[in-house]
Amino acid sequence: VPGERAAAQAAPKNKRHIKSTYATSSPATDGRIVVAWFGSQGIHAYDVNGGLRWSVDIGRVDMGAYDIPSYEWGPASSPIIWNDLVIVQCDTQADSFLLALDAATGDTVWKTERQELPSWGTPTIVTTPAGPELVTNASNFVRAYDPKTGRELWQLGGSSKTTAPTPIFAEGLHIIASGRAPERPLFAVKPGVRGDLTLAKGDTAGSGVVWSKTGRGSYMPTPLAYRGLLYVLANNGVLDAYEAGTGKEIYRQRLPLVGSGFSASPVAADGKIYLSNEDGEVLVVEAGATFRHIATNSMGETLMATPAISGGVIFVRGASTLFAIGRK
Repeated sequence: VPGERAAAQAAPKNKRHIKSTYATSSPATDGRIVVAWFGSQGIHAYDVNGGLRWSVDIGRVDMGAYDIPSYEWGPASSPIIWNDLVIVQCDTQADSFLLALDAATGDTVWKTERQELPSWGTPTIVTTPAGPELVTNASNFVRAYDPKTGRELWQLGGSSKTTAPTPIFAEGLHIIASGRAPERPLFAVKPGVRGDLTLAKGDTAGSGVVWSKTGRGSYMPTPLAYRGLLYVLANNGVLDAYEAGTGKEIYRQRLPLVGSGFSASPVAADGKIYLSNEDGEVLVVEAGATFRHIATNSMGETLMATPAISGGVIFVRGASTLFAIGRK
């Protein structure tokens, strides 16, 4: 049944960042249910016809500046669905935790407390030879968990005090970035390791960390892995390309048409990388070891959300319009 559903109607329980909304988290679906998390307004699951399956109230959650608690920026981490579990990363000023809910009922399957500062990245689950690993980006530690139980597997310190990018997996490595100065790290971690992987001062590799860099992590955009290369986009429009497996720098390039900067993450398809700036320009860059700017497409309105690509169509979410672009 087409239409819309009201998940919550109330005065907002939090303030928010000027770049945020009260629905910044992306919904998740497994083709059977659609799950949306609206921060302090709860987690809501619908069937694909729009019927409400369940709602879970996790109380008021406060994500903001770690050093100025009165700043409330709102949540951005999105729920994920894995093996009939809905998993939410909720790192706040007061009580941080990972929560796994039964996708069919909304009942709590496990909950793991975290000693963490507020964070905004979405967790990522990777199937590895050593079993599935649920990787979370956060300030005190990047951590991996067993998604079946919530038990911590490894932790890695040395990140930024504000973390937003989502962990990704490329060339057999977990890639985790964070862009707040002064640390601004990039970490590449091999799966299957256990314990504390924190590097000694001055080290760029160690137990489980295959390579790392400081001063190169992205603040808002999540890195992109495509055809063996890792692309890291800074808010200020500097695009770095590395060999994903080794960390070797391939190029560093300032993009044209930076404008107000970049918040959306880069995406790729058909040998091309699409980079959306906040002013509504989608830059198209050729993938590969040589930087080449192919085209610029103006959407005519502010772009904050990352485009999605599926079935030969690119979906671009503007400030007021959802665009679907593809061949007929």
